[in-house]
Amino acid sequence: MKSKWFVILSVLVLVSVLTSACAGAGGGGESGGPLQSVGEGEGALSIVSWAGYIERGETDPNFDWVTQFEAETGCMVTNKTAATSDEMVALMNEGGFDLVTASGDASNRLISGGRVQEINISLIPSYSKIDERLQNAPWHTVDGKHYGVPYSSGQNILMYNTEVFGSEPPTSWNVVFEEMTLPDGESNKGRIQAYDGPIYVADAALYLKATRPELGITDPYALNREQFDAAIELLRQQRTLINRYWHDAFIQMDDFTNEGVAASGSWPFQANLLKGGGAPIDKVVPVEGATGWADTTMLHVDSEHPNCAYKWLEWSLNPKVQGDLAAWFQNIPVRLDACEGNELLGPDGCANNGLNDFDKIYWWRTPTTDCGDGRMECVPYHEWVTQYVAVIGGR
Repeated sequence: MKSKWFVILSVLVLVSVLTSACAGAGGGGESGGPLQSVGEGEGALSIVSWAGYIERGETDPNFDWVTQFEAETGCMVTNKTAATSDEMVALMNEGGFDLVTASGDASNRLISGGRVQEINISLIPSYSKIDERLQNAPWHTVDGKHYGVPYSSGQNILMYNTEVFGSEPPTSWNVVFEEMTLPDGESNKGRIQAYDGPIYVADAALYLKATRPELGITDPYALNREQFDAAIELLRQQRTLINRYWHDAFIQMDDFTNEGVAASGSWPFQANLLKGGGAPIDKVVPVEGATGWADTTMLHVDSEHPNCAYKWLEWSLNPKVQGDLAAWFQNIPVRLDACEGNELLGPDGCANNGLNDFDKIYWWRTPTTDCGDGRMECVPYHEWVTQYVAVIGGR
């Protein structure tokens, strides 16, 4: 059963979304423009991040890209992990943080709400080394202004139990959306999981794009009323199959290991760690494609430590940092030369993490009424929030 915290957080997020919308789009909120030079660090830096993004060797001594940064800059890092994009938006609205590693379903909300400031990329020498497909991506670039620095990207793969599927591995998302008998002879009912963030509506829309062409879905983040209602109905149907709506990667890993979960949307992080540990787990990008996250490190408009923040923005693009992060989180580095020569990542690490599937991915972004083609009739994100809460609550 979903916790009360999810419902409370969703209400807070809905308020923050509406507040952001009133602020207007495109403004970073800063009055004097971006920083023009990087000076002495202020001695501290606070970050909101996804779990596993800011490592100092406490989990595994092989993975530490904070200690050297602190030693070289004097900027002592504190980190607060967030479980969902909505939680990140709520925390940034509260304030008190310098940086956030925001996914595309949060970054545009933070920009339009004036919670983050424009970045002067001329102060980040390694920016030109970033994958060109990410340098000017619309989830962090508005009207030619950059509001962050790409940090990581990855896909929402289909993770499955190989003992359940045997010689018939899944090739479609139908195993998580449609009730069926799996290759082990048992129903998938009660053996399926789904991500508990409202952005998961896009996964349902992507499946309908392939299976119900009469709906005319071209973009899973730009849904008219009929398309959106069809996606919500599919999610209501899926609810009867659900073992758990997950957001904690380690709890999901335990569920696959000990609770008989057969298949779920997941991240390469969980799938690769389980498989590497000997569990009967594999992953696939199904024939319908997949959604994905391209995360950007963004600077709070009221940051108290902007010099340390800019030092971190440059440090985050260090090829060793990028390679180590990819090895730990099983993501794709934002600078592709990080794929080579990293002992922790290995020669096939980037390929195993989905590098060759890049063009099959529909990257998370915040749904708005603007459909992107001149129509202003698409369902905005605050309705994704309320409707997905209703789905999870059985309404």
